[in-house]
Amino acid sequence: MTATNLNQNSASASGIRRFWPKPDTIRENITGWVFISPAILLVFVFGLFPIGYAFYMSLHRWRIQQGRFLWFDNYTATVGDWGGALLFVLSMVGLYLTYRVWTGAFSNAQSNTWLLKVGVALAMMGASLFMLVIGWDRMMGAGNTAYLNGLVYTFYFAFASVPIQLALGLILAYVLYQNIRGKEFFRMIFFLPYVTPAVAAAVIFRVVFSPRENALANSLLGMFGVEPQRWIAESRPFVNAMFGLNLEGFLAGPSMALISVVILGIWTYVGYNVVIFLAGLGAIPADLYEAARVDGASEWNLFRSITLPLLSPITFYLSILGFIGTFKAFNTIYVMRDPFAQGTTDVASIVVFDTFYKASRYGEATAQAIVLFLIILALTQIQRNVFEKRVFYG
Repeated sequence: MTATNLNQNSASASGIRRFWPKPDTIRENITGWVFISPAILLVFVFGLFPIGYAFYMSLHRWRIQQGRFLWFDNYTATVGDWGGALLFVLSMVGLYLTYRVWTGAFSNAQSNTWLLKVGVALAMMGASLFMLVIGWDRMMGAGNTAYLNGLVYTFYFAFASVPIQLALGLILAYVLYQNIRGKEFFRMIFFLPYVTPAVAAAVIFRVVFSPRENALANSLLGMFGVEPQRWIAESRPFVNAMFGLNLEGFLAGPSMALISVVILGIWTYVGYNVVIFLAGLGAIPADLYEAARVDGASEWNLFRSITLPLLSPITFYLSILGFIGTFKAFNTIYVMRDPFAQGTTDVASIVVFDTFYKASRYGEATAQAIVLFLIILALTQIQRNVFEKRVFYG
């Protein structure tokens, strides 16, 4: 056999080995797939399959039983106007790009072009807000107003509760981490609301925020000379009912009934955030605090320069979970909703349930659920793009 043939045979064998893994590697791969197959099966059966089947239902006229194929008619009934929906999505993209240009301008303020970037960012923001208003008006004019309003109320509920939950949780965790008497007892007390049954807590808060004059919330207001409020039965915006203003539209904010639900959400989840923050505080090396104190750092400097940056991964994690949870919230809101609130507490998940259960429009309900799922997915991705770069992982 010539040297040329030997080289050819060696090259072909090398090629076979390159594209065909070794028996040990095949055995390890099969073993790994066998071990993770139960998890894959669970994810598929209880995660991917329901989503896929819900999408399949959303493409049909489905009342009690499957009807004719409708293409995207259920989605059209939900968003109303596809041109308006496109304008709305483009406005969100524009606001995100505005944020990128704005932060880029101030990250390099010494550059000669930073003023130009600021001007471009302001122009982009104005154009994005204009598209947002136009797109939303077109959607509201032709779409499902109950669902679209439910998205607005969901937005109110999320952004009124999650930041306060995080702030209170961090402050309480920082206080309870100090060497104070009875801190184990207080940790247990703050965690109790989280393990309290959601329906029971909602029923109690429904009594606390009852429109009766002798309800607990009105009794507390009476101690400060404030007249009794209707709380869960009040459909007017909170600032209008509480301070006598006459604001209208989106800037008027959530209704007083929805604020009652927000207070319940804060009460429920602050304790959970406290526990997670306490775990994060325990992972911060004490040497960092000691070295900073030696250099003359105050307690505020320690908190701002050591505690906050090293807790940023936990804050980011809790923020993601908090917004996902508020956009999916149902139990407590369903219990606390009152007919006199005129639907101002009906967040998106409540509207989906009413469409499915009360109206028996299963196809349209699943279309609404898919739209909500996409919104949650987009919001989570935006949070990752905007905040993850600010997270300090050490």
